[in-house]
Amino acid sequence: MTDPAEREPAVPPHPVPAHPTPGPLPSDLPDLLGRLAERDPDAVVALDKGPAGETIPVTRGELWRRTGALAEELRERGVGAGDCVAVWLPNWTDALAWQFAAAARGAHVIGINTRYNVEEVRHVLDRARPVLVALAHDFHGLDLVGRLKAAVGDTAGPPVAVIAGPGRTAPDPGGADVGGGAWVPGGTDGGVTASDPADLVVAFTTSGSTGRPKLAAHAGAGVLAHAVADAAALGIAEGDRVLCALPLSGVFGYNTAMAALAAGGVCVFAPVFAADQVLDDMAEHRVTHVVGGDDLVLRLAEAWRERPRDLSAWRWWGAADFQGRSRELAAWAGDSFGTLTSGVYGSSELFALTSLWPHAEPEPGRWSGGGRVVHEGIRVRVCDPATGRVLGPGEEGELQFRGPNVVDAYLGAEVPDAFTEDGWFHSGDLGTMVDDGVFGYVCRMGDALRLRGFLVDPAEIELRLAAHPEVHTAKVVGIPGEDGGTVAVGFVVPEPGTAPDPAALRDWCARGLAPFKVPSVVRVIEEMPTTSGTNGTKIRAAALRELAAGCRLRPG
Repeated sequence: MTDPAEREPAVPPHPVPAHPTPGPLPSDLPDLLGRLAERDPDAVVALDKGPAGETIPVTRGELWRRTGALAEELRERGVGAGDCVAVWLPNWTDALAWQFAAAARGAHVIGINTRYNVEEVRHVLDRARPVLVALAHDFHGLDLVGRLKAAVGDTAGPPVAVIAGPGRTAPDPGGADVGGGAWVPGGTDGGVTASDPADLVVAFTTSGSTGRPKLAAHAGAGVLAHAVADAAALGIAEGDRVLCALPLSGVFGYNTAMAALAAGGVCVFAPVFAADQVLDDMAEHRVTHVVGGDDLVLRLAEAWRERPRDLSAWRWWGAADFQGRSRELAAWAGDSFGTLTSGVYGSSELFALTSLWPHAEPEPGRWSGGGRVVHEGIRVRVCDPATGRVLGPGEEGELQFRGPNVVDAYLGAEVPDAFTEDGWFHSGDLGTMVDDGVFGYVCRMGDALRLRGFLVDPAEIELRLAAHPEVHTAKVVGIPGEDGGTVAVGFVVPEPGTAPDPAALRDWCARGLAPFKVPSVVRVIEEMPTTSGTNGTKIRAAALRELAAGCRLRPG
């Protein structure tokens, strides 16, 4: 691996379009789609995938008509203000239609990831109490009906709307009945009525890193304001093609799609992430914007090296650093296609793409998490987690937020410690203020290391380890040492065909880091323990801490 700190891009960067000046906000969420359809009903709004992998264009007018028909069906079935609708669908335009139609009824959507297991589905149903479930039929060989039945158990479940999917034949819904009946939506007439933008419209499951996942819900006004601001900050223009590979049930996938719609762009959906197919679509459809973790782009880079495609239209990547590979991949995308990469920040409670670095921010600083908040209504500060004292620029503490992007409610549970006494949201993230509205993300507060009295971001050690030519992936965790202090333990996955020596890796760290940052132990493992969520694949630090606890704490 190469150090990207000082380099000249091999490919000239794309011209950066001027950010459009947002006009008046739509009156409610369905109005966003309605305005697009009124402006140009024949323009393509999204590209679906059919059963054989074929591309199915969907126009604005078609999606608007489908939304109206579905809203009427929901009205006939009694769905109204305050109700929750569970949407268990992959990245199809059906998921968009359900979101807009539910919002038109004053209801809110809780997305369910198609990867969720029975216990995760049961938890969502218990917390959200949906009045109905929209469920994909026979998607990717997954038995979603079986999981739903197991999650419901002996109790009577909600009504189920069975969704065939793009280009597919309507199924027999009978087998999906879990007690409340089942049907296949198919209305042809209907309309969309105005709703209250103060109503909740969407909820996301949190990562669950601090306990059982919470269901963070947001009102329509916040979604609209954020979509328009994100579209401007990302530089999405009318007709731009935005890759929507992250699930719409998660906050990163959802906010990316909403930004594309707000700008009049086109959502290029990938209901199943297969790197070769996604690369083919990016080349064929001239994708301009990608949002995703380094896990996603790493798979794209590996597939591209096997079979290069023309990705010269790719202007911008919003990067989340889940596996410590963002800098390397940002250099690859910049050198190969002139792609600008920006670190981003977000969460289920705060929306994704809450902040990103301006295009003019120099590399490699632009590749780190954080940035400038996307609109002036979002306020951020850094506080001492022990005393609550507001800290100045450069001082590390907890990032706290206020504004329309902040969670409006939690479904099915009270979260009494979510806010400070003066109304700021506790993010649980460690960061530093750079300037007014500009901050740097360091790490989750629980992942920070206190080494010999100094607070250390494990990513600093991970980057040093990952820069070794024989290291593919690195992760550093802390465990209690014999003296009660924290001991840093590094785990590395080697590059194929190599066998790095742990002692040599410690020496490598010692040549580039302060002595107290050198990990006490380095272990070489075949693969990292990971978890796949709605926003990407993350390394399970807790599993590594358990493994580290069994290590003999001696160097090498």
